[in-house]
Amino acid sequence: MNTHPTPHLPPLPPAGSAHRPAACPPAARPGASYQLSLPTDARMALARGWLWLGLAALIGSGVFSVLLVAARTPYVNQWLPTANFFHIALVLHVDLSVLVWFVAMAGMLWSVHGQPRAQSLGWWALWITGAGTLAMALAPFVQPGEPIMANYIPVLDSPLFLAGLVVFGLGAALLVLRDLWTAPRLGLQWAGRGALHFGLSAAAVATAVALLSFAWSWWVLPGSLHGKAYYEILFWGGGHALQFTWTLLMLVAWLWLASACGARLLVTPRVVLALLLLALAGVFVTPWAYLAHDVASVEHRNLLTWAMRLGGGPAILPIGLAVVLGLLTLRGLSAEQRPLRAALLASVLLFASGGVIGIFINGSNVRIPAHYHGCIVGVTLALMGAVYRILPALGYQAPQGRLATWQPWLYGIGQLMHIIGLVWSGGYGVQRKVAGAEQVLRSTAEVAGMGLMGLGGLIAIIGGLLFVVVVLRAMGRAAADSAAATATPRSAP
Repeated sequence: MNTHPTPHLPPLPPAGSAHRPAACPPAARPGASYQLSLPTDARMALARGWLWLGLAALIGSGVFSVLLVAARTPYVNQWLPTANFFHIALVLHVDLSVLVWFVAMAGMLWSVHGQPRAQSLGWWALWITGAGTLAMALAPFVQPGEPIMANYIPVLDSPLFLAGLVVFGLGAALLVLRDLWTAPRLGLQWAGRGALHFGLSAAAVATAVALLSFAWSWWVLPGSLHGKAYYEILFWGGGHALQFTWTLLMLVAWLWLASACGARLLVTPRVVLALLLLALAGVFVTPWAYLAHDVASVEHRNLLTWAMRLGGGPAILPIGLAVVLGLLTLRGLSAEQRPLRAALLASVLLFASGGVIGIFINGSNVRIPAHYHGCIVGVTLALMGAVYRILPALGYQAPQGRLATWQPWLYGIGQLMHIIGLVWSGGYGVQRKVAGAEQVLRSTAEVAGMGLMGLGGLIAIIGGLLFVVVVLRAMGRAAADSAAATATPRSAP
């Protein structure tokens, strides 16, 4: 075990500090500061590994998004492996951009959150999770199977894909086990850093509940179920629990990014801790739903849906308002802080849009994907901002410049156009999970709404790929600077 004390990396300089001295010492400024303690030991190498897995997932998701367009393009689609490749590509696009990306980002944050022990367990978790991801990504070309558009985790009914998904789940289980084993003691610290560490630990607990729910559903599901009905019930309980994980990670990222920008938040660490505890409490309804009702019953489904709506929601609004109000007072941000602010504001905007849309869902139409696209993209943007913040601690350069600042807005605005188009079309009853002629677009308004959806989706794809470009450029500049420093001969004494 590493017995050396873990150093605390200083936060990014407060807004405007490069141009003028602070008006008062940090201790005298109003509001609380929320900064994660980032180590400089072997844990950072593990965090870099999870970051690379997340980038690979986004690249793969981008490839499958291009194949989605190709599957809808006449003459081009005949070169694809199967006639149903649109839904096959959609399955991989969703799983890579949501499930794998989110788990990889959780792994990155949990790697720097825990104590410096059980490193080998962390590396086993990374390699097993990566192997499962690779198997799932190869399945459409090797053994595609039938695409099943189940909620939370769509799948291919293919031995290779399903084996990859199981392996991925085992890797995720090892990741959660290591974080729960190495998590720092919470104690009675009411500082902002302690609140963030509690949020990360709470996200690990929620993920453990989700994994147990998946296993529980698999164990009790009747063998007579097949196809979509089977996978819908299999992933329903654990999928709801995972929403608490993503929400907790997003809230931690919001607070961290706001403080990294120099904002002093008026919400106290004690209140934040209570709100995060409230967000976690809802996940414990999940085992009660399994004990009280059959997994295939309507009561089981409704109880889980109720817990998700009432559990995480109350914590989001006050924390979101606190970070936005804290940012409004900032002036003269540095080049490194502007991309962080852009990611944070875009994240709050998209998540709020998804939440408002959820209030008006009525029936099974494209308003449902508009709701969860807004919420999921809100989480994604928060995690993109977290990557920008952690890159300097991982030994890379901090993203800066116009491309890094505009990337979150481009991605966010594209997704906002996407969900507005879906809401517009949903008002006319356009059904979800259909494509092409199956959508039955009767009026000009329906066509316009879905056209706006498509244009926004294209802009969002470009914005997502630009995130990969920005991160790789920051990594490349750091490598070039290191190589130049190594090659520069020392001056003679």
